[in-house]
Amino acid sequence: MDDSAPLIAQLAHVELLTPRLDESRWFFHDLLGFEESARDGNSIYLRAYEDFYHHTLKLTEAAEPALGHIAWRTPSAEALKTLARRVDAAGLGRGWSDGDRGHGRAFRFVTPDGHPMEALWDVEYYQAPAGLRSQLRNRPQKRPLRGVPARRLDHVNLMARSVSEVRRFFMEVLGFRLREQKIGERGVEIGAWLSVSPMVHEVAVMRDGTGAAGRFHHVAYWYGYPQHLIDLADLCAEYQVAVEAGPGKHGVTQGLFMYTREPGGTRVELFGDSGYLIFDPEWKTVVWDVANESDLEKSSIWFGGRLPETFYTYGTPSRPLPAHKPGAVPARADGVATGQASRQGARRTR
Repeated sequence: MDDSAPLIAQLAHVELLTPRLDESRWFFHDLLGFEESARDGNSIYLRAYEDFYHHTLKLTEAAEPALGHIAWRTPSAEALKTLARRVDAAGLGRGWSDGDRGHGRAFRFVTPDGHPMEALWDVEYYQAPAGLRSQLRNRPQKRPLRGVPARRLDHVNLMARSVSEVRRFFMEVLGFRLREQKIGERGVEIGAWLSVSPMVHEVAVMRDGTGAAGRFHHVAYWYGYPQHLIDLADLCAEYQVAVEAGPGKHGVTQGLFMYTREPGGTRVELFGDSGYLIFDPEWKTVVWDVANESDLEKSSIWFGGRLPETFYTYGTPSRPLPAHKPGAVPARADGVATGQASRQGARRTR
């Protein structure tokens, strides 16, 4: 395949660890209108109503909040093999797993800062039951009647000791493009927004204000309608869900945002619109000099209240990837081989 082609096609799903599984499910299912796809032991699989895959969110019960892993889908089976070779060559590969609910075999790896990830190709597409089938043929299911329903998974944001090191991994190994960037005092890179699509970012990397390694800042879901942020803020006030920041508008990405934390402790962003899209094949990275007071202010907040200090210091740790011997089939909590379940359900076409 073309050596310059991205090895990632899209963000596939995110696993969050939560010490309050039922309350976390309430947040995503009742407040954000997600659909539950499956349960497996101490894990719940969910998706927003315009997510086409089996799930885009996996909630797993644990003693403390943490990032379980971030999953990316490759453009092809061949690209997955190429990705595995390149990541192994970079010393960041952690071997193959035999899959999970909703997807087949996956290659596991970490970023240079330790964030756990996997890449996969075979996926199971969501099939709505008769009562949820929409007459809008390009929508996987009817719009839910619960809460303020989010439409789809949008992006993730990572905290890192060295933004440059993690950013170079995404660009040089995985083929992401740098869309926007923040440079601080003495030319230190403190933020990077990267994508493999016309979106400004599927992943952002920001400097961890505490100096910690491998922490997770947030997962974001997309509304597409700015009014829904106001509606959600009203419901959060009504049901005593703390809003950390927003609604407001970022300068970087031009995204309309609101940040809160699900009950387990992970920060969640709701995106009110797409910001802007990039179609220029010769796009030049937008650079913000945040040593400059104007860029510092306008890059973070175009309008709305200032971001609190916790925005730069609070994050959840990453769970270390478990050891897995090549060829071994990990067992699920119910005793069924994970690989067997995924092979029965995973397929590439709807």
